[in-house]
Amino acid sequence: MVTSIASSLGAGSGIDIAKLVSDLSSASRDPKVSRIGGLVTANQARISAVSQARSNLVGFADSLEQMIADGSLRSKPTVSDESVLGATARAGLQADKFAATIVVNSLARAQSSYSGIVADKTAAIGTGTMTLTVNGTAKTITVGSTNNSLEGLATAINASGAGVTASIISDQGGSRLILKGATGADNAFTLTADAGADPALAAFATNGGLSVGQSAANAEFTVDGVAFSRASNTIDDVVPGVSLTLKKAAPGQPVDLGANRPLDMIKQTVSDFVDVYNQLKKSLQAASKLAGVTTGLRELETQLQSLVGKVITSHGSINKLSDIGISTAKDGTLTLDKTKLDAVLATDAGAVEGLFNPLRDGTHDDTTDPGIAGVLDAIRDKAIASDGVIGRVEKSLTDKDKSLAEQLSKVETREAAYKARLEKQYAALDVKLNAFKATQAYLEQQIKMWTKSSD
Repeated sequence: MVTSIASSLGAGSGIDIAKLVSDLSSASRDPKVSRIGGLVTANQARISAVSQARSNLVGFADSLEQMIADGSLRSKPTVSDESVLGATARAGLQADKFAATIVVNSLARAQSSYSGIVADKTAAIGTGTMTLTVNGTAKTITVGSTNNSLEGLATAINASGAGVTASIISDQGGSRLILKGATGADNAFTLTADAGADPALAAFATNGGLSVGQSAANAEFTVDGVAFSRASNTIDDVVPGVSLTLKKAAPGQPVDLGANRPLDMIKQTVSDFVDVYNQLKKSLQAASKLAGVTTGLRELETQLQSLVGKVITSHGSINKLSDIGISTAKDGTLTLDKTKLDAVLATDAGAVEGLFNPLRDGTHDDTTDPGIAGVLDAIRDKAIASDGVIGRVEKSLTDKDKSLAEQLSKVETREAAYKARLEKQYAALDVKLNAFKATQAYLEQQIKMWTKSSD
């Protein structure tokens, strides 16, 4: 109906009513749409700026956290003979903390036992129960009609959760059952046939047919002359911050444990920290300049700016970024005094390393020594939480964006209805004007006729 009316506007009167209706509806619609469009554009700019600030903050914290996690800023242990001993650093210890001399007298071993050869691993071996005992804990192994074979016995042992692994190994003339426990003297095991079991099961008992291939034993070693015994060849609790791997026994052969500190990487990271911080600062300032988000983001700026003077380790004198040459300029950005950094590294490199790779030795933890990454992570997590600074601003801007979209939709609906009313009204006017025009033509004709008659 509207299309039909619109297409016929002005057909009778000669007036360009279609243009008239278009101009009138545009005069009503365009200022409203333009105003809301401007608000949408401005709000989208705010959303983009806050999103960039979030991305920079998260990227800053995550990249620093990753460098620390992968050991890039951590002192690396060195050993004088890697064929005897391996060493890797664990989080939170500096190079000057783990120099030692180690002698590996013997390695930790696991008990292994093996059966005689069985011609057919699927053939019956006898039924009944057996007891598998490891470190005082007994497990019942049942061989019944459904698993009466060497394979069935191995499966039952593996399913017991006793810590003993059963394997079937092909050998000349058949198969053997191989049992192996965990390393360490306390993990020695026994497998016995219970009373009432088929006598044939004794062939697979440690007090019967099983032979011991290797006895369980602890690793025996010394660190700086102090003797230690451990159930595993991987030692995490003797040299703080270092995981030792004993590779072979070498009685009487000392192996020196030392370390290399990544000084160049630490220097580069301090410099990178300043650069990335300044990039984050600029993105926050850009977002803060936009109306409606100033207060929240300036709160975040203040939190970040406090990093420079915040105590982040328990070291007595080098426990803040300001202690290593980082300071705040008048515009809020950071600067680095490389001369001061070099001097501090020469005096106490471990303390500088500790700012990024804080101590974790039983007395130092996330509370006493959070380190720069820990503090930065806390600021990030708090800021991007749903009720945090960035989280609140993002929600506010997203809600406003949705509200503006709804307003625009309502304006378009109202203006479309207004234009439809104009089209209908002017279509009716056009009809009337056309009628008036016809009447005028008729009257003019009659007047001419009357005039001729009078003549």
